[in-house]
Amino acid sequence: MRVLVTGGSGFVGSNIVEVLDHHDAEVLAPGRAELDVTDAVAVNRYVEATRPDAIVHAAIWNDPAGLLTDRRRAWEAYVGATRAVVDAANRAGAHVVLVSTDWVFDGTQGPAPENESPNPVNTYGFLKAASELVVAERAERGTIARIAAVQGIHRAHPSTPRAQDAGFGYLAASVADALAAGRRFKVWDGPGLNRLATPVLATDAAEFIFRALEQAATGTLHCVGGEHVDRVTLARRSAQAFGFDPERIDVVDPDPAIVGTQPVPVDTRLDATATATQLGLELPDLGTTLQRLRLQLQAIQS
Repeated sequence: MRVLVTGGSGFVGSNIVEVLDHHDAEVLAPGRAELDVTDAVAVNRYVEATRPDAIVHAAIWNDPAGLLTDRRRAWEAYVGATRAVVDAANRAGAHVVLVSTDWVFDGTQGPAPENESPNPVNTYGFLKAASELVVAERAERGTIARIAAVQGIHRAHPSTPRAQDAGFGYLAASVADALAAGRRFKVWDGPGLNRLATPVLATDAAEFIFRALEQAATGTLHCVGGEHVDRVTLARRSAQAFGFDPERIDVVDPDPAIVGTQPVPVDTRLDATATATQLGLELPDLGTTLQRLRLQLQAIQS
């Protein structure tokens, strides 16, 4: 299987590349200098030249402030790029998978099943929801793979890029980094945050995506774990999983300078029961997710 991965140097994308490599797929992961996904002509030319069996579209413009100040670029980076990828996939007869997010929901729908209608409350969620529509209505063989509260390591840049933000991303690894260095960890809790979600290890989400490609599964999939959790519980259970005292976790108010002013969906729990049944996968509980993360961190540190 030959798979083109856009955004392959990013956090989620690099883990997708890792898992596809593990399954002996032939992976194409061009950087932005090699392929600008907002350039429809360039995307079509690249796909025509390489003839992938599938395209996993994980590329995003990861700049929350920029999404507000340059809306034209934001639209093209998300919706325009998705349209370009889908059209090129259709011409090549390739299966296309869009990596989407639990933030397409407004925070009142949890736990949301795969057929729940999106209702985003911020720019990022809106752009992802609009991109989902492109796949649902335009792709001849299309899959929407929603992920949530992604934990793991960045395969291209193993050090955690931030301690935490309004979402859950990197939280478990950040806890481990702080406690291993002898520091206490201050987990945020309060208004303006995503406070309930369904975490998944980045490599587990990638396994869902590989299985979808292998089985030619289309439609909307929830590529998440099997256990919902709040931020404070995730931080404390992460401490325990890594062999530290959970009492070294302090609960504090969020940093407003980092959180920003846009609304954030409070409860983005996803129900992945139908996805697990469709793909024949068992949803990992939080303990399993954290133990797998611990092994991954040990592997890169050894």
